[in-house]
Amino acid sequence: MFIKLLILFICIPVIEIYVLLRAGEIIGVAPTIAMILLTGIAGAYLARTQGHDVMIRIQQALANGEMPTEELLDAAMIFAGGLTLLTPGFCTDTIGFCLLLPPSRALIKKQVRKWMEGMIASGNVYVVYRR
Repeated sequence: MFIKLLILFICIPVIEIYVLLRAGEIIGVAPTIAMILLTGIAGAYLARTQGHDVMIRIQQALANGEMPTEELLDAAMIFAGGLTLLTPGFCTDTIGFCLLLPPSRALIKKQVRKWMEGMIASGNVYVVYRR
């Protein structure tokens, strides 16, 4: 796991720097910086509004005596999307917006749920339910 994380933490910044340099060559430095700032502002706004909506849904589910599993998964994905938007770069911004926009988040959530169910079924994750 350490090796995978190390590769991830080395590859992502290298890719981002390359894409930023190429964008600067193609469209210019000022537009590239402007796009980075605009995606950051738009991402922060989107994360805030989506996060607020999910918090309301979590509160409604809890008030109805239900476990807010889907809402908690949405909240985790919105949090991850917000974090990736804090990282300057176009590749991470694309991932962040995919996690923040409800249509693409639904597709990703479906795959994440399937992966989590597989982890639980294989015995790699234990779920303890207490009342």
